Amino acid sequence: MSYLRQTGKKMGKVMGVVLLVALVAACSATYRNHGYMPLKEDVDLIEVGKDTRETVATSIGKPGTSGLLADSGYYYVRSRFKHYLYNAPKEIDREVLAISFSDKGVVENIERFGLEQGRVVALERRVTDSNIKGVGFLRQLFGSIGRIDVAERLRGN
Repeated sequence: MSYLRQTGKKMGKVMGVVLLVALVAACSATYRNHGYMPLKEDVDLIEVGKDTRETVATSIGKPGTSGLLADSGYYYVRSRFKHYLYNAPKEIDREVLAISFSDKGVVENIERFGLEQGRVVALERRVTDSNIKGVGFLRQLFGSIGRIDVAERLRGN
């Protein structure tokens, strides 16, 4: 009998430790990355005014999103979300690499944008003009759909 009692106590301790480890693991935050962002070293090899749409696609890959107007550019987007217990996932970081092309398909601008305190911030620029084509698209990408009142828009206010 004492052997069974000792074995039962040991099993109880093991089960308690397993339960404690599972509880701690369940309470820790998990992080998920979404999207594709090319390595900075690969992007640095792209030459403004020399490389074309095809050479960019070959060297760093095709983006998940491209320009809406006349295929103006490539947009690489990466987001990081924090999942914690039963709370909704929270986006903690977003980065966009925007590569715009001329009408002839040659790289005009390379810009990297980040999200800081809810505002779009330029992190890095290699440009030939003062601004990129498709900035409206970037604003939409970083904008919050929850701030738009559809009923108000339909009334024309």
